[in-house]
Amino acid sequence: MTDTLITAERVTLAFDGHTAAENVNFTLGRGDYLCVIGENGSGKSTLLRAVTGEVKPAGGKLTLAPALRKQGIGYLPQQSKIQRDFPASVREVVVSGCVRRDSFGLFWKRESRERAEDYMKLLRVDGFADKSFGELSGGQRQRVLLARAMCASDTLILLDEPVNGLDPEAAHEMYHAVRMLNEERGCAVMMVSHDVSCALREAKHVLSMCRGHSFYGTVDQYAAHERSDEEIDEHRHQHDHRGHGHSHNSHDHNPNKEGKE
Repeated sequence: MTDTLITAERVTLAFDGHTAAENVNFTLGRGDYLCVIGENGSGKSTLLRAVTGEVKPAGGKLTLAPALRKQGIGYLPQQSKIQRDFPASVREVVVSGCVRRDSFGLFWKRESRERAEDYMKLLRVDGFADKSFGELSGGQRQRVLLARAMCASDTLILLDEPVNGLDPEAAHEMYHAVRMLNEERGCAVMMVSHDVSCALREAKHVLSMCRGHSFYGTVDQYAAHERSDEEIDEHRHQHDHRGHGHSHNSHDHNPNKEGKE
């Protein structure tokens, strides 16, 4: 059994006919935690949709391990009003993540019901399992949807800005829940985030996407890469400053030289 779940080789991503990202390279292994960061419009969410198969890369090669086709992928997209107004109980929302595993139509298998109960307890949403999903707070809804994603697959979960719109306490609880699933259950995580400090604190690997290029490496490698870029920028700034100063001095010197002559 291979430990590699996803391999991206020189992948190009396009959205609405416009190229969002080019030359994206990374690997994601079992039990890994990859945080995808970058500016708006850099193709981060499109990359997640490419992994789910919703969109096809415009170029390059994106390879998924056979295990993902068999075991599935859990996906928590960005929050939407439709999600907030979903007319169902917490238990019904969570167990609906098992639909790919279940074949009994409207009647869930015992295994699916037990799986849902397990993740509701793990993520501490079992206390309001019979409550309407729409009545929950933002943080509670996200933990419920995370439990649903885990019902879909405990091999890999994709998270798109999972703490967006949450207060600091709810965001902390969400990060803790994701870390617990990764460390205790061995589930691989691929999370899109605007929060760089979160990436450095939570993840094992970082994929930084910018228009035209990307960087992939461990958290330490990314930190070193950023320090190197800052040093280069500082050097250029100092060089430009000295250059302007030299030009100004030369300009001041010329009239004096002409006066002496």
